[in-house]
Amino acid sequence: RQTVKTCGIHGIALTKLDVLDGFEELKVCVGYRLDGKEIDYLPAESGQQARAIPIYETIPGWKESTAGARSWADLPAEAVKYVRWVEELIGCPVAVLSTSPERDDTILVQNPFQA
Repeated sequence: RQTVKTCGIHGIALTKLDVLDGFEELKVCVGYRLDGKEIDYLPAESGQQARAIPIYETIPGWKESTAGARSWADLPAEAVKYVRWVEELIGCPVAVLSTSPERDDTILVQNPFQA
């Protein structure tokens, strides 16, 4: 979120989706508690970072494999929900999604070179 807001990013590459295969649930840091206040960014100052306590949101995982998927139709429903949830969380669409170390196992969601 922080980088999307400050750098004018119009799309991200979400890689290694396959490493999440098999988890019953995923815990994702969505913010921090710092000195009693909730913030939605990682503080820049190292002392504040040391005091920041992660706030996690738990979402369902998936049992099916995403490895080798080359289209949305090849992905488990929960994996698609996860990708859409990440987009909503960071306020930016996923332009490219990789599903294994193989170069061809990539889903081009939108052309990253066109705004």
